[in-house]
Amino acid sequence: MKDIADFAEPRLFLERHPDIRHVDALYVDICGRPRGKRCPVDKLASLYAEGVQSPQSHFLLDTNGDSSDPVGRGFSDGDPDTTLYPVPGSLALVPWASKPLAQLLIGECGGEREGFPVDPRQILAGASAPLAELGLKPVMAVELEFYLFELEPDSEGRPRLAAAPFGGGRTTTSTNSIEELEAIGGFLGEVESFCRVQQIPASVVTSEMAAGQFEINLHHVDQPLAAGDHAFLLRRVIQAAAKRHEMRASFMAKPFLDAAGSGMHVHVSLVDDRGRNMFDDGTAAGSAMLRQAIGGLHRTMPDAQAIFAPSVNAFRRFGPGQFVPLNRFWGYNNRAVAFRVPAGPAAARRIEHRIAGADANPYLVLAAILAGIHHGIAASADPGEPRQGNVVLDDPGISFDLSTALDRLGKSERLGRYIDPGYLEVYAEVKRGEQARFLDHIARREYDWYL
Repeated sequence: MKDIADFAEPRLFLERHPDIRHVDALYVDICGRPRGKRCPVDKLASLYAEGVQSPQSHFLLDTNGDSSDPVGRGFSDGDPDTTLYPVPGSLALVPWASKPLAQLLIGECGGEREGFPVDPRQILAGASAPLAELGLKPVMAVELEFYLFELEPDSEGRPRLAAAPFGGGRTTTSTNSIEELEAIGGFLGEVESFCRVQQIPASVVTSEMAAGQFEINLHHVDQPLAAGDHAFLLRRVIQAAAKRHEMRASFMAKPFLDAAGSGMHVHVSLVDDRGRNMFDDGTAAGSAMLRQAIGGLHRTMPDAQAIFAPSVNAFRRFGPGQFVPLNRFWGYNNRAVAFRVPAGPAAARRIEHRIAGADANPYLVLAAILAGIHHGIAASADPGEPRQGNVVLDDPGISFDLSTALDRLGKSERLGRYIDPGYLEVYAEVKRGEQARFLDHIARREYDWYL
């Protein structure tokens, strides 16, 4: 049996932190939620040497942690285990824990599974491979929007904005308000501290379009899996810091019908093996590859819509006057389109993908984006002319209905070239089951209208 001394990362970590007694081994499920096991520290060596067994079905749980036995994965197949191994470089302290505690990410490895992978990290790794074969490396960064609420909802179960920072009943805010940021300075300080300890490259913070709504940006990195890890871990940090300040951080896509929804915007460019930005040709328009990539995103968006908007609530976010795209258009320095080319130096030329909600699984969102980009480059796809101004035209090519979106995703041949078709089918089944349970309820309005 190997000893901890045989593995440099945990050995050095425990030398620096000898008081650690437990380690949380975390993985992410199909909905983007953390799952895992708490292990005594003396099991760390075996975790690195042999991995840990976990049921495959636990990757396929819906947002409430229920299994619908999707495509016979769960009850029907005897619920087999998959082997999960530590993600190198992910071992870190949990600074908000009441007692010394560490965490690390675990996930499937390519040769350790039967059938299609169930780990979203592996899905992203697979979708990244075709670009690597072209000698192209994605540079990606995620922006996450969220609300801060009181810990307890009102008497009817509706969320209440955190009253202490925002002065009670206000429902509007000044976008980019410094006063709003000052009001939550203690919370933001904790987020910054936690991110520093866990090496999450958090960056700019802004107040957003609604009272109690904020956005935290992540630095760009040239490893898609790292970008996914950062987004997954940042959500966890924000929620932990909010709880420390007697608030609740929510990434629900549309908590209020009359206020802005929360999105997950993704910035992406491509560099070659010498680090040159392939979207930059020295002009303000950008390169032909930039437009091909946008063309591919245009083509694959209808099939990927259920990944970007994974719930009934997520589709409520799409509406006019909210800077949420209602079509597949693109444009320069224009927040009214789905695919924005931001202003700035030519060397930083990139695409901002503005479709996904903050509640989506970041690994699957990044996988769908990279699939679209590769498809566009391979097919020399034409994105059409860039749009200016407030683009509210209907796009008959897309639907803002979850059932339709799930049907398209589960049968998508285009995305199936990048994401295992079996995984697309099981994702659709998980979300259909979740939707069925969501609708198996008589809401108050039905009594008000029809009793």
